[in-house]
Amino acid sequence: MLRDTPGHDAEPTVLPTAGTPPAAAPVAGAAARRPMLVTLMIASALSPLAINIFIPSMASIAADLSADGATVGLGLSLYLVATALIQLVAGPLSDRYGRRPIILGGMVLFLIGTLLCLMADDVALFLVGRVVQAASATGIALSRAIVRDVYSRERAAAMIGYVTMGLAVAPMIGPLIGGVLDTAFGWRSVFWLLTGIGIVTIVLLAFDLSETNGETGRPILPQLRAYGELAGSSAFWIYVGTSSLTSAVFFGFLGGAPFIAMTVLGMTPAGYSVWFALCAIGYMLGNFATARLSERFRIKTMMVTGAVISLAATSLSLALIAGGLLSPLTLFAPMLFVGFGNGLVLPTATAGGVSVMPQAAGAAAGMLGACQIGVGALSSILAALLATGSGGAVGLLLLMTGIAIAGLGVALSAKRVNAAG
Repeated sequence: MLRDTPGHDAEPTVLPTAGTPPAAAPVAGAAARRPMLVTLMIASALSPLAINIFIPSMASIAADLSADGATVGLGLSLYLVATALIQLVAGPLSDRYGRRPIILGGMVLFLIGTLLCLMADDVALFLVGRVVQAASATGIALSRAIVRDVYSRERAAAMIGYVTMGLAVAPMIGPLIGGVLDTAFGWRSVFWLLTGIGIVTIVLLAFDLSETNGETGRPILPQLRAYGELAGSSAFWIYVGTSSLTSAVFFGFLGGAPFIAMTVLGMTPAGYSVWFALCAIGYMLGNFATARLSERFRIKTMMVTGAVISLAATSLSLALIAGGLLSPLTLFAPMLFVGFGNGLVLPTATAGGVSVMPQAAGAAAGMLGACQIGVGALSSILAALLATGSGGAVGLLLLMTGIAIAGLGVALSAKRVNAAG
C-alpha cells in the first residue's frame, strides 16, 4: 500500500515474504558496485530491438525460406510469448542465483538464437532461433531489478527512467534500421547486426556488472510464492495496470499505424520512420522529466499526469481524424505527447511495483514486464485488425483512447490505496 508524506512521493509499504522480517532493507544496495547506466540501457534495449527489427524483412525471409507470410509472422508472436514467460521466471531465478548469472545467461542464449536464425535454411529452424532469442528478455526485467538493488526508492524512479530510454527507442528505430539493411544487404544482415550487438552486450555485462543481489541462495519455490503475495497486493496491481495500459496505447499505435501510413496515406517506409521518431523523442523527454521530478512529486502524481497527457493526445488525434483531417501531422504529432506520457508513467510505476516487496524485486520486475508485454501484444493485434479492417484510422484511435481512459482510471485508484493504507 501507499503512504503519503508531505513533500515526498507516495511510497509502497514493504510487504513481508515468508521468513523475511517486514522491515527488511533492500538487498545489496550501497554495498554493490553500481554498473554504468549505459550498460543497463543496452541490456534492456536488446530484446525490444530484436522484436521488430526484422519486420521489414518478413517478405524476404518468406521468399528465401519458401514459407508463407503467416508462418514467418510467428517469428513475432512466438517471440512475444516467450518474452513474457521468460520475464516471469527470470525474476525468481535471479533472486535465487543472483542477477549477474541470469542476465548473462540470457544474453548468451540470445546470441545462440541469433546464430540459429542466421544459419536457417528452413522456416522451422528460423522460428526455433527466434524463440531462443527471446532469452534476452532477462535484460528487460533484471535491469530494473538491479536499479532497485543499488538505489534507494527515492532515486529508483529517476534511474529507471534513464535505463528504460533504450526500451522505448530501440523498437522505434528498429524497423528503419532493418529496412535499410534488408534493402542493401539482404535479410540475414539484420541478424549479423544483432549478433554484433549481442556480443557487445555480453562483454559490457561481463566487465561492468557485479552481483547486486546480496541475498542469493533462497529456494526457488518460496520465490515463486512471491507471485502469489504480489497478486494479493492491490498497490502492486495498480502499478501493473497503469504501466501496462499506458504502454498498450503505444503498442496499439505500433500495430495499426504502419498500415494507415503506408496504405491510406501512401507514405514510404523511410517517411513513416521519420514521423514515428516523434514517439521516441516524446518518450525521452518524459524520461528526462521523470529523472528531474520523481523525487519532488508522489508516484501517484507522476502516474496520473502521464496518463492524462496520453489520453489528451489520443483524444485530440481522434477528434481531428474523425473530423476528416487525416494526415501525417494529425496521426503522428499527438504521438509525441503519448510518448511523453509513457515516459512519466513507466519509470515511476515500475519503481513503485518493484518496491512493494524489495526482497522479491526480481519477481516483481518479471511480473511487471510480462504483463506489459502481454497487454501490449494484445493491443497491437487488436489495433492491426481494426486498422486493416473497416475501422481504419478512426477505429485505431478509438481503441487507443479507450485504453488510455482505462489507464487513467487505474492510476486514479491509487488514491483509494493511499487512503486505505
